[in-house]
Amino acid sequence: MVKGKPQLRLLSYGVIAYMLLAFTWWSILLFTKNRDAFAAKREYIHLIMAAQDNELTDEAFYTSPQYTTLENAYRRQEWMILGEALVFVVSLVIGVWLINRGYNKEMLAAQQRRNFLLSITHELKSPIASIRLVLETFRKRKLTDSQVGKLSNNGLKEAERLNKLVTDLLLSAKLEIAYAPYMEPINLAILLEEMVYKVQEKSPKTQILFHQDGSIPPIKGDKPGLTSVFINLLENAVKYSHSHTAVYAHIEAKQDQSIVIEITDNGIGIPDKEKKLIFEKFYRVGSENTRTTKGTGLGLYIVNEIIRAHNGNIQVLDNAPNGTIFKITLPIKHSKPSHNITQQTQNIEESTKI
Repeated sequence: MVKGKPQLRLLSYGVIAYMLLAFTWWSILLFTKNRDAFAAKREYIHLIMAAQDNELTDEAFYTSPQYTTLENAYRRQEWMILGEALVFVVSLVIGVWLINRGYNKEMLAAQQRRNFLLSITHELKSPIASIRLVLETFRKRKLTDSQVGKLSNNGLKEAERLNKLVTDLLLSAKLEIAYAPYMEPINLAILLEEMVYKVQEKSPKTQILFHQDGSIPPIKGDKPGLTSVFINLLENAVKYSHSHTAVYAHIEAKQDQSIVIEITDNGIGIPDKEKKLIFEKFYRVGSENTRTTKGTGLGLYIVNEIIRAHNGNIQVLDNAPNGTIFKITLPIKHSKPSHNITQQTQNIEESTKI
């Protein structure tokens, strides 16, 4: 929470409440003054007309052109005061709503930035510390071949983790500026199956099952981008799954010239109120002070942006009895070709190799 913001919000509400009370008071005064002025002018016209006609009756007075003109002017002024009051109140309500929405967005953005800084600090320090420990162990101790192999594998795993983090950071920055996927023929079934095997090797405790329903026609897509999509979704499914449960990767072609990919887990699930927020940059469910899973909040943001760049969409569904389904729909044919960014993609990959 940003310091001083709650007090500023209370002060804003206090000023708004004062403005409403003051405007209500001045509106009552205007109505009263307008009524008093009308009554005084009515009496003045009545006196003049009575002096000119001693036999003036009330009916004749109230139907006279002078009184009718005065009354019409009085009614117009009443409606003008009422209209201005209504416009002011509506404007104030809209202003309060905009202030409240802006405040909530600012608080959410501040919380997301705080969560990101906390998570990125941990995500950077942890693999660096592990790699440093491995190197210090090599330098200070004489190790057997099995120990060397074990430590080397641990160091490589942490280096890969660090490499993925840097790649995600660079790719997320690129997505905000100028991401234009390089479209080339891709067999999504083969690509998805390869990513399943790759994630399975890194997560032997969780079984990842691949299923292809019928033949899958090739599509034009950005292979590095779609690879990142599958890796992020599969790793998320493994990360948030319970022990001794399976993750399912399913792909099939639909009759509407689209390909549907579903990544299903039996994990903790995602609350309905969070489903629209998880694709925002840096957003993570819960708080960095309470969550135990690793991550920076960039993975699903990257997934969503890449899928959108392929003219597709992604849905978050509940899996019965528990867990989550990420459903991706990609068109087989694209209406607009995209610019070539192969060299840019290679530059990102080269800059993040360790």
